[in-house]
Amino acid sequence: MPEPLETPAALQSDLAVAVRVARTDEYDAVGELTALGFATGPYAHLPRRPERVALERDAAARAGDGGLLVAVEVSTSEGEARILGTATVTRAENPISRQARDGEAELRLVAVDPAARGRGVAQALVQASIDLAASWGAPALVLDTGPLNHTAQRNYLRAGFERVVARELGSEIGIGTPQVYRYALEDVGPVRIRLVRPNELDAVARLTIEAYAHDYELSAGYRQSLGDVHDRARADEVWVAEDTATGVILGTVWTPRPGAHLSPLARDGELDFRVLAVAPDARGRGIGAALTEHVVGLGRIRGVRRVVMNSGSTMLAAHRLYTRLGFVRLAEREGRIEVEPGVFVELFAFGLDLD
Repeated sequence: MPEPLETPAALQSDLAVAVRVARTDEYDAVGELTALGFATGPYAHLPRRPERVALERDAAARAGDGGLLVAVEVSTSEGEARILGTATVTRAENPISRQARDGEAELRLVAVDPAARGRGVAQALVQASIDLAASWGAPALVLDTGPLNHTAQRNYLRAGFERVVARELGSEIGIGTPQVYRYALEDVGPVRIRLVRPNELDAVARLTIEAYAHDYELSAGYRQSLGDVHDRARADEVWVAEDTATGVILGTVWTPRPGAHLSPLARDGELDFRVLAVAPDARGRGIGAALTEHVVGLGRIRGVRRVVMNSGSTMLAAHRLYTRLGFVRLAEREGRIEVEPGVFVELFAFGLDLD
């Protein structure tokens, strides 16, 4: 078992969150917390099936694989306090496993005390679960989650999980088809694309400004707009390309959340993206193409018919990238926009049909 994982900036005080294996004397409390977490989640309106509640409460049975984790509140002055959340990591052969195959580990029953939500507890549990699965030598950690669990889904995408639509089979009454996510631990590529984490926002802002300033003269207003990553991540989705060997962020791209648009360019049934940026010293590694292909993959998952974007008329390297990936000009959607008082920029439009 890895050392307890502390959550960065869980609270701006002397309290932090650590994750460890649950003790036997905590099983009852963990079971109660698990049931409470799901009873107050996005499916709280559904009748609670007795067999499901029994599964949630039976923490002792879930501890058999050594993967019953708890997140505990830690005070620098008083030591551990109450349990804030829990997660179960299990093996493919365990009866509670639903998605694991070929030696994969599976993450199940992630639950957080309602009073502790918003403190990074779930993120800490997910990261500790990844570390535990890796220590087992599992090739991957998999999970499934209901389609209404939007906060959980963002946590998984932020950690680096990828959605695997091909494994989404069957439907549950009142829930629909669970979404399946997988975090590869073996045969990992050189770059992993995931949602930005809160502690990375400033670094991504700097990367974005540096990437554009490397090629173009930036006005003060445009520079400020490029660096406004905090607002973009709060309202939409900011993705980063991470070097899996070093953890260095190499590039970024901005997309809307499902069902939304970033600009008037996108129409119904389309997904738009903006502010694709690659660090100057990471160019030539295919990062821009990987980020663009990630957006195209999102479009396929979301069932849109086309992916679109605007690009400045002078951004010739970006135009070559989009053309190479199959995008075509949408001349009927092009024009000039006023980016600052009296400053106009000509924008090209590109689209890729997903038929």
